[in-house]
Amino acid sequence: MHVVGILLLFTGAVMPLTLVKLPLFGVEVSLAVILALPVLIYWLLLDVALGTGILAVSIVLFSIASTIAAQVSISTMWAIFAALVVLGLAAQTIGHKVFEGREASLFTFPSHLLLGPMFVMAKLFIALGFRRDLAAILAPLPTNSLSTR
Repeated sequence: MHVVGILLLFTGAVMPLTLVKLPLFGVEVSLAVILALPVLIYWLLLDVALGTGILAVSIVLFSIASTIAAQVSISTMWAIFAALVVLGLAAQTIGHKVFEGREASLFTFPSHLLLGPMFVMAKLFIALGFRRDLAAILAPLPTNSLSTR
């Protein structure tokens, strides 16, 4: 549910921003890329491998969002934007409530939206056997350890 929610939220969030083009060093760049660039650089600085994975996925999602926004009317684009955001938030909510038994932290701390992609990419790298060093860090706490803190 994390993966689905984050992919939907990211695609929905950047879609309208892909329509705004600004000149940057003689090239027209979408506002989506300009606004995402600092966060992408931050992720690369935190962990080059995970940041590179996020950058690759982001490029694909920017392309999808740009293509959709360019092919549909403005009202349809906003309807798709709304649907993606609602479905993304629903996926996060359901995933946390059903599978983790707790509230999604992004509702309490919206800044956690910036942590989600790094967390999901780390989980993917662990599952693929690339970053076992992260497995212990991201392992869930035993339920009874919370009551002793």
